[in-house]
Amino acid sequence: MERGDQSIRVRVGPEPINHASLVDEVGEDSSGATVLFLGTVRDHSEGRDGVTHLDYEVYTEEVERSISRIVEDAATKWPILRAVVEHRSGRVDLGEASVAVVVASEHRSDAFDAAHHIIDELKRTAPIWKKEFWPGGEEWSRGS
Repeated sequence: MERGDQSIRVRVGPEPINHASLVDEVGEDSSGATVLFLGTVRDHSEGRDGVTHLDYEVYTEEVERSISRIVEDAATKWPILRAVVEHRSGRVDLGEASVAVVVASEHRSDAFDAAHHIIDELKRTAPIWKKEFWPGGEEWSRGS
């Protein structure tokens, strides 16, 4: 999606996230700051040890629209030059990235603030369901 002089892209899908290519994608000569946030699958959650993987269930088009609105909102609050957000669907194994937010701007405070806003709002509002798996059990929860 192009928006004035800002370039915003959102993708949701089962493919692994290549964060280095995302950083390259947002790079431009006028950018003085690039912030990359990666959310990765950890081995514990809410007091439960031994998480082995997650499974994300999404309605791709709706989640992409939801995340796009979040990024557009951030672009009204901070001078974003470029932003890319990718979120996995399906199975994501321990240590793999499930979400990436990359924001480029002229100044670091804007890039940090915009990226922080995007990931917090994504986790709070995007219609994403995840199932956590551990030895002997599994459980669905809403969230990213």
